[in-house]
Amino acid sequence: MNRMRQPRAGRLCVLVAVAGLVFLAAMVSTPAAAGVVVDSAGRSVTVPDRISRVLAAGPPASALMTILAPEKLAGWIRRPRPEDLDYLPKAVRDLPEIGRLTGRGNTANLETVLAARPDLILDFGTVSDTYVSLADRVQAQTGIPYLLIDGRFDATASALRLLGPVLGAAPRAEMLAARVEAMFARAAAASAGNKTKPRVYLARRPDGLETGYAGSINTEIIEKAGGINVARGGSMKGIGNVSMEQILVWNPDTVITADPAFANGVRGASGWAGIDAVKTGRVFLSPRVPFGWIDDPPSLNRILGLAWLSRIFHPAAAGPDTGSDIGAEMRELHELLYQITLTDEAAARLLPKAAPQQ
Repeated sequence: MNRMRQPRAGRLCVLVAVAGLVFLAAMVSTPAAAGVVVDSAGRSVTVPDRISRVLAAGPPASALMTILAPEKLAGWIRRPRPEDLDYLPKAVRDLPEIGRLTGRGNTANLETVLAARPDLILDFGTVSDTYVSLADRVQAQTGIPYLLIDGRFDATASALRLLGPVLGAAPRAEMLAARVEAMFARAAAASAGNKTKPRVYLARRPDGLETGYAGSINTEIIEKAGGINVARGGSMKGIGNVSMEQILVWNPDTVITADPAFANGVRGASGWAGIDAVKTGRVFLSPRVPFGWIDDPPSLNRILGLAWLSRIFHPAAAGPDTGSDIGAEMRELHELLYQITLTDEAAARLLPKAAPQQ
């Protein structure tokens, strides 16, 4: 008798679980009033006319939503650190942690996605067969429209103009897109006036022996700001480990890092004393609140990093009072992106990190 009842109980549990998922899917199904959006992968996606909740598939999309339409972000990929909160819009500070659908360490399953009740899933970053396949699969399984948007730095303005009308934020998207284009033009002009481009190494991790290779979405900001990424590994792409011997061969004159442990210890670290950037004090610690300024993630937050790097790479184009000027610009840009007025205390914690330090 008991052996006969266990399978029935198992089938009942499965039926209850499936019914629950079906119920959740019905709650987030696309309304009848909808339009078709062609995303960066060429996929035609039917989206609701009014979108109230957006699930970010990965960190770049999370940062983009925080800047473009924070009131519509459904939850965090990873909950912000306490030190980030003063630099974020109030609408997002207390959102729940949902997890991520894309990349390494993905933690959000389909049940989690459905429970968040999003009107739209948004991925912002690399457009490849892998991400297209994920978008198609999740959309088919949940019934939730899923947009895949090109996250390359050069495509930032286009991405904003595509997403703005979808999210009901067209005026803000256009304003941000125009500012991005103006900053790109300014960086290009500053670089054109500098005959000697800095040779830059991006040091990741406390030992500095991880970097982003030229062409990576993580380091394209270096070239955009007018520098040369020394990490040119032929077929090597993305993020990778390197040896101290290789860094000595590259011998960068400028090192950028977001790791305080590396920045504080590089002068006494074995091997680094022979690097030109260390000899001349051109090791710069990038701010990381509320998101990284170089990547981490590679999203619209990099606009702050572009202004910062351009000042470092081309100080003559920034005017004589570089430190003061960049401090004021960083505060204005931060308030533009995150739609908050920084307190003097919060600005004081941000601005010293924003000025080039030698």
